[in-house]
Amino acid sequence: MADTEQVTEQGAPDGGDGGSAAKAAKEAARAERRAAKLAKEIGAFARAHGGAEGQVAYIGERGARIVLVGEDGGWGDLVAPSHAIATSAVEKAGITVHEDFDGDFAAKVTTGPYEWKRMAGIQIGSPSGG
Repeated sequence: MADTEQVTEQGAPDGGDGGSAAKAAKEAARAERRAAKLAKEIGAFARAHGGAEGQVAYIGERGARIVLVGEDGGWGDLVAPSHAIATSAVEKAGITVHEDFDGDFAAKVTTGPYEWKRMAGIQIGSPSGG
């Protein structure tokens, strides 16, 4: 019997790169959409806070955390499924990105009564802070 190849719908031999290349392209498109969505959220935060700076931190299996600090001292964070997606998102948003959450950057964060009460509750073991 002669050797034959199965051909997929894309025209690539079955078991070749056709399936894995299509899968990789689909995953890349999904990552691009996720980065664009995160960039939109970062942009909205920046507009609401008079501008923003950020820092991307690897958080293990969950991906990467994007910490945002607004010019007004407001802060927030977003979680991306990977460090690459987080990096792409902050680049698309056009914000300044810090390598570390160092003293100068951290000093820009404004904390209010809610944060202090919450931190005190964590320290003394009370979920309500009381």
